[in-house]
Amino acid sequence: QVQLVESGGGLVQAGGSLRLSCAASGRTFSNYVMGWFRQAPGKEREFVSAINWRGGNTYYADSVKGRFTISRDNAKNTMYLQMNSLKPEDTAVYYCAQRRGPNIYTASREYDYWGQGTQVTVSS
Repeated sequence: QVQLVESGGGLVQAGGSLRLSCAASGRTFSNYVMGWFRQAPGKEREFVSAINWRGGNTYYADSVKGRFTISRDNAKNTMYLQMNSLKPEDTAVYYCAQRRGPNIYTASREYDYWGQGTQVTVSS
């Protein structure tokens, strides 16, 4: 079993920055992908970004490309999401997720483990 714990959410003004963290513990796999998703009230959960843990390959949703940066710290088993130039439409609960295997997918159903989520609110 894998446990994922997000932190770093909060309230920020438009144009500001936040950094989310996701600490992973429990069972590890030889290669896997970790990703960030978000869900705003009344909307479906959507893909934000993902990283292949071994190779470091990354992928971003168009809506966050150039503003968000995903990274990892192998020693700490922690993934980060640096969010800059935040907009009110970035307001959502942000979830981290993990899937076994090396390929990055954007569909939430492809991910096996999920954190509890952290709220990000961007005021205008």
